[in-house]
Amino acid sequence: MFCGLGAALCLATGAASAQQAATAAAAEVLVGATVIVKGQALDEADRARARLDQVAGTVSVVNNADVERGRAANAEDVLAYQPGVFAAATSGNGANKISIRGSGLNAFYQGYSLGIKYLYDGLPITGPGGTQEDLLTLNGLDYTEVLNGANAFSYAALSLGGAINFVTHTGRSAPGTAIGVEAGSYGYRKYALSTGGVSADNHTDYYLAYFYNERDGFQRQTPNSGNEYVANLGHRFSDRLETRLTVRHRNEELRNGSTITLAQLAADPRQSNATTSARKKTGTTLVTSKTTLTLDDRAKLELGLAYNDYPLDNGWRYSTTPQDWRSTDGSMSLRYLRTGDTLFGKPSDTTIAFSDTRLLKGDVTAYDQNLATATRTTERQYTVYTGSRDTVLSFANELQLSEGLALSTGLSFIEVDRDAHIDRTILTTTEKFPRAVRYNDHAVAPRVGLRYQATPDLLVFANISRSVDPPVTWQMGSTGVPYIRPLKPQRATTGEIGLRAGSEAHEGTLSVYRSWISDELLSTVVRQASAGVDALIANANASKTIHQGIEAALTSKLWKNADDDRLSYRQAYTFSDFYYRGDARYGRNQLPSLPRHVYQGELLYQQAGGFYAGVNTRAMSGYYVDYANSLKAPSAVIWAAKFGYEAPGRKWKAYLDFRNLGDRHYASAASTVDNARGLDSASFYPGDGFSVYSGVVYRF
Repeated sequence: MFCGLGAALCLATGAASAQQAATAAAAEVLVGATVIVKGQALDEADRARARLDQVAGTVSVVNNADVERGRAANAEDVLAYQPGVFAAATSGNGANKISIRGSGLNAFYQGYSLGIKYLYDGLPITGPGGTQEDLLTLNGLDYTEVLNGANAFSYAALSLGGAINFVTHTGRSAPGTAIGVEAGSYGYRKYALSTGGVSADNHTDYYLAYFYNERDGFQRQTPNSGNEYVANLGHRFSDRLETRLTVRHRNEELRNGSTITLAQLAADPRQSNATTSARKKTGTTLVTSKTTLTLDDRAKLELGLAYNDYPLDNGWRYSTTPQDWRSTDGSMSLRYLRTGDTLFGKPSDTTIAFSDTRLLKGDVTAYDQNLATATRTTERQYTVYTGSRDTVLSFANELQLSEGLALSTGLSFIEVDRDAHIDRTILTTTEKFPRAVRYNDHAVAPRVGLRYQATPDLLVFANISRSVDPPVTWQMGSTGVPYIRPLKPQRATTGEIGLRAGSEAHEGTLSVYRSWISDELLSTVVRQASAGVDALIANANASKTIHQGIEAALTSKLWKNADDDRLSYRQAYTFSDFYYRGDARYGRNQLPSLPRHVYQGELLYQQAGGFYAGVNTRAMSGYYVDYANSLKAPSAVIWAAKFGYEAPGRKWKAYLDFRNLGDRHYASAASTVDNARGLDSASFYPGDGFSVYSGVVYRF
């Protein structure tokens, strides 16, 4: 019998499946790269899911094997069906708007993602300058962890949105050699080659991969292309000492289309007012190293190091004022984990973590450019951010108060350094802001959570936490104006209650949260992009705001026969209610830029022999695109379908993926303006029209 999200409480009526796996995790037996739980082998994604099921809050795990049943080109593909997460592609694999619980609500201009801490293999790619999107192509992944809000405490993530941790394939999760080819509408092409394996003594594993992507673009004159190398090498020196080194290197080139008006969207969504924000990444390099030392049966120490170099040539074509960005982050993390202790006579686990990410080298130079010859002439401005850093020291404890009740407590000490100063400029202004801002800010962020196993099939949780989002360097000032804004860190207190439940037929989560936010970091477009002129964005701290919502997800096994053919339905619903608490200018207006309601559902038939077929939908309500609440993006319902076959033993697989079956003209995302005065404005990024994609993977 079908159990929809409208009747989500029916989750509590069956026998546990996910929760049983989590409870059984204590009885795990390590056998190579798999875990045996009550006689059933779990892969790495299942292990992560069992571990995160012990978190007193909303978390989820995305197995990349499920995503790869269709096109898996960008964050919108990978983060679909995750409650509380909004992910929308605007330029193929090149630009994604990603928000969790309204984080980085409207700070989006096709290049950075804000309000979420992003990690690869537990080590950050997010630094004082935010997160550039070139590594969000999500190539070579085994699975992805999504931790909403303060539920990402274990990763020293104190952002309102939480954290997303991408876990790279190893030689154990992806053995053998694989060749993949994908192609589809609007010139989409992707090629992949990977090989992985484990040494004869089972001590060393390796995974090497190469990816190439290309797309002409949905909007005209908006091609993008890139290539990426991934290497992951792990070695176990002994039962107590192991280490892993991962390297990613990516080059890409993009020419993004402009936002368009509603009238243009209805008439011809492929048109573009101007080709703007042409970006070239001449070589992003991410190197991470993680070493784990098991001190004894109850304690271990983890040391992580990361080097992230991400240069950006922004506006290299079509802009009269291109910018050359140079950014290099260095990160160090240290975690001490101890289990099996007692506190007040109760079982106790403790974690102490330290994380430091600093901008080793950061600056931006803006130039005047001759569009006819694409040559740079006069230097306009030189701004430096070197030395900015984010440092976190946290203490966490899990106390088992009774057989079914656990108390989670945590306390983080945060130190933020921001150094932004304009060394040279030819620009002038009448604004009173300074040309340099240097500050050192300290904050404390506590977290308290309760997890209660009410029955073997029902887990109830609640938590309250504090989050701190310091401004990223370029929000304070970059090249468009000759001053630095002294922005304050955004702070919030969030409360959350919810449940996780499951049975043989149904498995899902339901949670409700509310965040009281002070000094929310918001952005608005002061000047729209036009031919040869980039958009101008203003950032500021808002008056007090509220973010609250509902996050729900449910997977249902609708039918299964004796041959193990099956029919399933998965769905996710997010309700987002974000508004001012009584602003002097905007009163209790809704905050713009995200739909209040987003629903995704997929009906999937899987034959035991390997064939599968599915139909899915994504529905979004309309939402305001200005703070004055005078202009809305239209609502949209988008349908899609896919078919595929995976040969027994995973020897080869193929898929056919149909998107936007009705060729609906819709806005995938929108930029934000102060007051549109109810008039149609160029604020909308068009979503892709009807498209078809196919892919084949062969494994040796």
